[in-house]
Amino acid sequence: MPRSPAIALLLAAALLQPAAAKTAPPQTVQAEYGLSVNGAPVAVMQETFEIRDGSYRAVSETHAVGLFALAQRRPGRVTSSGGVDGSGLRPMTFDGTRGGRDERRVNAEFDWSARTLTLQHDGRSDTVALPPGTQDRLSAMYQFLFLDLEKLRDLGFAMTNGRKLDQYRYTIGPDTAIDTPLGRLEVIHLVRRHQPGETANEIWLSREHRLMPVKMRIVEDDGKRYEQLISRLDIR
Repeated sequence: MPRSPAIALLLAAALLQPAAAKTAPPQTVQAEYGLSVNGAPVAVMQETFEIRDGSYRAVSETHAVGLFALAQRRPGRVTSSGGVDGSGLRPMTFDGTRGGRDERRVNAEFDWSARTLTLQHDGRSDTVALPPGTQDRLSAMYQFLFLDLEKLRDLGFAMTNGRKLDQYRYTIGPDTAIDTPLGRLEVIHLVRRHQPGETANEIWLSREHRLMPVKMRIVEDDGKRYEQLISRLDIR
């Protein structure tokens, strides 16, 4: 699995101890995003999310496009599964790979009873403390579907990408609207509070689509810009 922050961007999302949403969360989501680097298209991301019998499963596949497809023929595949409770998603397993004998495969196992998180990557295994409400980088995207709007005003969370566990905190910006392939959308704009050496990150949540992330951006210290923009969305 590539280490590009573009992939980590998928998942730069949300907090995890929200109050229950005012409306019932959807049972299924199908979404597609275009991924670009410095404005140039590099991949298409296709995602599915489903809740069934108190459990959830999310799958994200990234397919390179254009010249990038010549160098990267295998799609990247990320999965997250676990339970659903009053606070939203409770991950149990996270996995990321390009299939076959992928030496860069990552995996995270959540042991909520022991409060430990086991990370497997690069042929090694690390166990760290598991903070309450921790999400993985894919489940975090769909945790927004369970959030109350008030929780966005001071949003903090722990999130893992299978290699490490990081802390995130976001500030909510002024209301705005953005243009997307779905049309012009009214959105809530979240900006990560970051320290020197950390990447800048922004998330735009659609008000009319149950706070589903419709645009994400990450900017590295060298100015390289990764963006993920919604191109198709079906929520039921």
